Amino acid sequence: MSDLSNPTAFTGNQPVTAKKIVVIGGGFAGVNFAQNVAKNKNYQVTLVDKNNYNYFPPLLYQVSTSFLEPSSISYPFRKLFRKDNIRFRMGEPVKIDPVTKTIYLNDGELDYDYLVFASGAKTNFFGNENIEKNAIPMKTIDDGLRMRNALLQTLEEAAITKDPIERKKLLTIVVAGGGPTGVEVSGMLAEMKNYIFPKDYPELINQPGGIYIVDGSPALLGAMSEKTHQEAYNVLTKLGVKVKLNLHVNDYVDGKILLSNGEVIESNTLIWAAGITANTFEGIPATSLGPGRRMMTDEHNKVLGLENIYSIGDACILTTDPDYPKGHPQIAQVAIQQGKTLANNFIAMAKGQPLKPFIYFDKGDMAIIGRNKAVVDLFKHKVHFRGIIALFMWLFIHLISLVNYRNKLRTLYNWAVAYISRDQSFRMIFKSGV
Repeated sequence: MSDLSNPTAFTGNQPVTAKKIVVIGGGFAGVNFAQNVAKNKNYQVTLVDKNNYNYFPPLLYQVSTSFLEPSSISYPFRKLFRKDNIRFRMGEPVKIDPVTKTIYLNDGELDYDYLVFASGAKTNFFGNENIEKNAIPMKTIDDGLRMRNALLQTLEEAAITKDPIERKKLLTIVVAGGGPTGVEVSGMLAEMKNYIFPKDYPELINQPGGIYIVDGSPALLGAMSEKTHQEAYNVLTKLGVKVKLNLHVNDYVDGKILLSNGEVIESNTLIWAAGITANTFEGIPATSLGPGRRMMTDEHNKVLGLENIYSIGDACILTTDPDYPKGHPQIAQVAIQQGKTLANNFIAMAKGQPLKPFIYFDKGDMAIIGRNKAVVDLFKHKVHFRGIIALFMWLFIHLISLVNYRNKLRTLYNWAVAYISRDQSFRMIFKSGV
């Protein structure tokens, strides 16, 4: 039984003193939990994150491809929490001591009554050091800026080289991973190759090279419907993307990408969107970790084997939901719903009310593939949309999910400019060290 159901920490419906909750991570799960539980005065909430800003990962690829500015999808925590009963601490967790209820950061320590891990996940390179060293991941704002700079620098190099073999290598881009991120970035790069590069780089018109997307499964967007699989394949191939399925990227050495069938693609750019693994911390026993290094939890998101420690979002795996016996997909909606459910349970605990187990409500899946193309599956893939209707559904859902009106308006304006002109003006190389 979860310790949330233990009312002994409270006198009646009011606490003797506010209980300290430390939240690790300010993504979808952490922010939704913190903002909802902070409405209850029984708790004092401190959110810890290594960055001083929240950002919106589903639109990171548009920063990477120079269609949005980083500030369009990010917002500072201290400003976000001004009207909430939430304290912010910038720092990185190093170690947890469950006995003394202390979390050690890279620059200090915090004590807690309850600890909530919303620490998300990081890129999984599956132990391949060459890929980790040389590929471009797609997980953080820093990754996005690194990819933007790398792509633009590569084009500049291709424009001046006189070696046709080297130019082809520079103009060949391989995307590993056929999920939403891989499909969306491949489609965006293909649109740029067809409509922007000829205007910006006339010397590269009709030069060899190409965009590849490689995935180990038999279909793109494997978690979605069969109609979506076919639509994604058709749209990308029409845009000129070379789709390679049932294949893995085995290695990346000296500008050569080695596929699992022995094929070699020479390329200076490997974009890695092939998997994630949960962030882990010293002090969390191995017996509490499950597949993907995710913390195993009970139906109330309490970490198994630990007291007063909880995990939500990508950091956890919960197997008590009847429809998801192997755990939930690591997507935004799961994180948002788990954050809100856990907050409601903390509030219920403060009032001496019963708790509710987490049950995921699937609102559907979606992905954008090209300028006028998107796919949407609703009601567990029973209803399918594609084309311009799906595109507007995708735009609406992503727009309303941004954290404040400034971000919404700025992003909407940038999208309108990009849609009308098939172009954008953010293709600058800033030498900021990313």
